[in-house]
Amino acid sequence: MSAKLQTPSMGSLPPHPRHAITVHMPGWANMLRLMEKEPGFVQSATSFYPRIVPHKDVKALFAAVLQKFGKEGQGVFLFSAPESATECKKYATSPARGDDVLAPEDIILKVLDINVRLYAVFFPMQKMPIVAQFWINPGVGISSRLAEESLKHLDLLHEVTDDEPAPIVQISPADKILRERIADLLERATTTPRKALVTANDVYLFQTGMSSIYTVHQFLLSKHNAQTVLFGFAFHSTPHVFEDFGPGYKFLGLGTAEELIELEEFLQAEKKEGRKIQALWTEFPANPLLTTPDLAKLRGLATEYDFVLIVDDTIGSFCNVDLLGEDGADIVVSSLTKSFSGYADVMAASAVLNPSSAKYTDLKALFDEKYKNRFYSGDAETLEKNSKDYMTRSTTLNNNAASLVKYLQAQTNSPESSVAKVYYPTTSPTLASYTSRMRKPTADFVPGYGCLFTVELKTVEATRAFYDNINVHHGPHLGAHLTLALPYVKALYGKQLDWAGERDLRETQIRIAVGLEETDGLLGVFKDALVFADEAKPE
Repeated sequence: MSAKLQTPSMGSLPPHPRHAITVHMPGWANMLRLMEKEPGFVQSATSFYPRIVPHKDVKALFAAVLQKFGKEGQGVFLFSAPESATECKKYATSPARGDDVLAPEDIILKVLDINVRLYAVFFPMQKMPIVAQFWINPGVGISSRLAEESLKHLDLLHEVTDDEPAPIVQISPADKILRERIADLLERATTTPRKALVTANDVYLFQTGMSSIYTVHQFLLSKHNAQTVLFGFAFHSTPHVFEDFGPGYKFLGLGTAEELIELEEFLQAEKKEGRKIQALWTEFPANPLLTTPDLAKLRGLATEYDFVLIVDDTIGSFCNVDLLGEDGADIVVSSLTKSFSGYADVMAASAVLNPSSAKYTDLKALFDEKYKNRFYSGDAETLEKNSKDYMTRSTTLNNNAASLVKYLQAQTNSPESSVAKVYYPTTSPTLASYTSRMRKPTADFVPGYGCLFTVELKTVEATRAFYDNINVHHGPHLGAHLTLALPYVKALYGKQLDWAGERDLRETQIRIAVGLEETDGLLGVFKDALVFADEAKPE
């Protein structure tokens, strides 16, 4: 049998870097505690995803700011942009918060200088659960490396008055290197015709994956203030952004051919009323069931109905898929936190404008007017170092996922097996949509289908037995150096299972994000776990 992991419960993945963004929550029972939002459970972790729970250095800086400027019973969040503080207050005081709404006088904004300029939002501590949603979903809070550096300069901390100039912050050379690297990767082994090539000036960096989605959404709202469409399922924070900011969104959560028809009917109806949507967003492929949207049909609709087509390629990853060119997306967003970084110790994202798009000129003008680089240089330097071996790691991630999927898919043919279904681009009826956008194979890299898949077991008992006995790390995140498993649906939608079921999401599904382990060893781990699942299969 495979060896039990020695990683401490509720700690980060080895080698436990200071700026780890992972947590190991072993076992089904811990997952249920997460689902139930058990008081104190998440706070007991020594490491967690910092967009959900602020990093210890960020908390220490919060505490220093509160000690100097706060009042008893107050909490604080810190941002790098003035508009983030303003939007946080607007969010918390919006009537949309219902009974939890804060009064405007409950929120106090201050501008602070330390080694950088910070924008502080003070609020009553008992209102933390509401205000924290702005930290969690838009993802525009300060990073842990920025906080670590600022903690070295507490003697400089003061409130800004009048027209005091902000501290000068140098942008690291890593920033330009990253933008050039991403542009080059987007133009290697292309499969679609180009009118122009992506350059570093078309690549915009952000502090988290969600901040790229939130900020691009805000840019479009500033120009159009129109409805958004989310086509296909998506990472759980994405619909929250569209719901909480702007005039609303339409969610077509399956992304099927039938929903394409529904989408076109909706667009026709909007046009008859003299309205149009500002943008359609879709994941390629979607998390967690790995279905792939028909990009060609979406491109045709975007052109016909004059909206911006935005594709999140985080799971496919731009080493594998080419989503630009004349028949591609207008904008591609990517969470660089995942496989591009690969070592689970830095948060980052990019949004790339397609220079072959008919909307490029307008979008370029909008971005150049609105965009301010809030990506901390210390994070850029870490990401630049991490991503040097992105292609090599991607080969391993692709191969590990493909090998496990092949093995698990074979088990579905046996009535005795507890494996019901495997979700991966290669097992999906939407495979043709994925392969149509795969990059050309080259001597140094053969594109694949990414690091993420979902396995569905036949019963809840089998699912729990499998999860409790699979000797990989348990927790959120994907694209890391070590494999992570998570009962994604149960953990995130455990209290909405009927709603989730309408979107083919079930509590018997386990999401797997493979790492860089040796393939045969991983296969052994999965085979061992299935022994327990098969024994537990009967309900």
